[in-house]
Amino acid sequence: MAAKRDYYEVLGVNRNASEDELKKQYRRLALKYHPDKNPDDQDAEEKFKEAAEAYEVLRDPQKRQIYDQFGHQGLEGAGFSGVGGFEDIFSSFGDIFEDLFGFGSGRRGRSRTRPGADLRYDLSLEFMEAAFGTETKININKAETCPSCKGSRCESGRHPETCHHCGGSGQVGRSQGFFTIRTTCPVCRGGGKVIAHPCKQCEGAGQVMVNKSVSVKIPAGVDTGSRLRLTGEGETSPSGGPPGDLYVFIHVKPHKIFQRNNTDVISSIQISFIQAALGDTITVPTLEGEEQLAIPRGTQYGDTFRLQGKGIQSLRGYQRGDQIIQVDVRTPTNLNKKQEALLNEFAKIETEKFSNKLKNILKGQASKIAH
Repeated sequence: MAAKRDYYEVLGVNRNASEDELKKQYRRLALKYHPDKNPDDQDAEEKFKEAAEAYEVLRDPQKRQIYDQFGHQGLEGAGFSGVGGFEDIFSSFGDIFEDLFGFGSGRRGRSRTRPGADLRYDLSLEFMEAAFGTETKININKAETCPSCKGSRCESGRHPETCHHCGGSGQVGRSQGFFTIRTTCPVCRGGGKVIAHPCKQCEGAGQVMVNKSVSVKIPAGVDTGSRLRLTGEGETSPSGGPPGDLYVFIHVKPHKIFQRNNTDVISSIQISFIQAALGDTITVPTLEGEEQLAIPRGTQYGDTFRLQGKGIQSLRGYQRGDQIIQVDVRTPTNLNKKQEALLNEFAKIETEKFSNKLKNILKGQASKIAH
């Protein structure tokens, strides 16, 4: 499979292009490579789909941010699988095709089908689930095709009837001077058909509400704000079109030890001032268990240490971040007499060292002045 081209290159815009610039360029390419203008031209068809996919990503602020940071693989990790067929493209960008052709795509103009509704689900994950990925099941309420009438909306043995008000055209006309103005039929609402004997189970809607369990695969590295798209898991279309999609929005719960900064993990560890002064080897928690960390002599409060590759997997799948450990040097409390005596002795030595050092400095300065 050939590598995908850069989306900005596809549309012929720079990386700072505004929404208006993106739309203008996509309109130009959609008109140039539209399948009705290029029948049986496979190359034009591919370029038409390629431009639609580029516009679908770059016009969406969240998809554009993921793409700018992580590229095509980042979008795949976030659940974006590209655009569908022509019907999906015409449905998603109907306003643009209406602008180009005055009445929408010729393909859409011949069909009254529309896709099913998209659905949203907010999913809370534990910190570790987001870091390493997981698979879970969620329950959603959604409209699906009525099992009794199979979406026909009619009683068994019955069929939709031609609307007598508009004669099945879906439109009615009225004269105004020299012109005839056509509007949507108020009886069939543009469908051209009426349901004289509605299905009792769905009451003529063609759909019923069901509760469905859906399996969701969470890629490693997702974070709060990540959005996964499950194609075709939305509601079914009431008019025979493709089903909608299910969008799963991720919310990651805070962790009692770890915090996240992009792909890096930040944690804090407490050590005594004796360990800080003399150095030590301590055990620290990581995402995958415990690790030994060498504390050098003379470590100060706020010093940080880095464990490479112990952070969170990038959504692009190339590498993991690091774990950054901040040192918190603790001052002892509730000292016994022996500890106080030792500290006083230590303080006395430190005072003498400082005093001698200061004397030597002053002596050296006096010597320079004398010469």
